[in-house]
Amino acid sequence: MAIKLLIATSNAGKVVEIQHEFEAAGTAGGFEIVGLKDLPMKFADCVEDRPTFVGNATKKSRHYAALSGLLTLADDSGLCVDALNGDPGVYSARYAGVSGHAADAANNAKLLENMKAVPDDKRQAHFTCAMALSFPSADLAVMVNEVHGMLLREPRGTNGFGYDPLFYFPEFNKTTAELDMATKSRISHRGKALRRMIEWMQSRAAQLRASTTK
Repeated sequence: MAIKLLIATSNAGKVVEIQHEFEAAGTAGGFEIVGLKDLPMKFADCVEDRPTFVGNATKKSRHYAALSGLLTLADDSGLCVDALNGDPGVYSARYAGVSGHAADAANNAKLLENMKAVPDDKRQAHFTCAMALSFPSADLAVMVNEVHGMLLREPRGTNGFGYDPLFYFPEFNKTTAELDMATKSRISHRGKALRRMIEWMQSRAAQLRASTTK
C-alpha cells in the first residue's frame, strides 16, 4: 500500500517538481503524493513567522500534519541577495505584500527596483531550501541545501515560478526558468534537499508505512 504523503503547499508547480523527484528516484509507487488543493477539506493557513527557513518549514510540516492526520512534507525556500543584506530571505513569498496569482510578478518587480543601482558584478544571490517531514505526533527529519547564482535585470524563461526567471546560472547561460525539469531538479536547492529527504525516507519506508497504518 502506498503511503499518502501531503506536500504542504497549494503551489501546483512545486507539487509537480516534488512528484518528478520521487519518480526519478524510483519511489513514486511507494508514496501517493498530494498537495493541499487535492484534499477535500480546507485547513487554516500556517502563519510562517519564524526568523529562519528551518523554523518555518518545521512549523508548517507540524501544522498540516496535525490538521490532516497525514505524513507531511513542507519546505520554506527563499532568495537571499548579497547586495540586499540577505533580503528578501524568509519574506521571499510575500516580499511585495501581494498574494495569489499576482504575487510572483509583484515580488520580481520589487526586487528589480531595489536592485536597479547594483552593478552586474555585484548581483550575487543564493536560494535556500529547508525541508521538514512530520507525522501528526512527531517531527522526523530536516534537510537544508543552497544554490548560488546571479540576478538578471529582466526575467527570462517560463519553466518555473517565484524568482526563477531572474536567477541566472553563468555555467549554463540560463535562468532557472529556462532549464529543463531534469537539470533544474539536479542543481536546484529544492531538488538537492528533496533527494536527501527521499533517501532518508527510502531507508525507513517500512517504519513509515507501519506508522501510517496504525
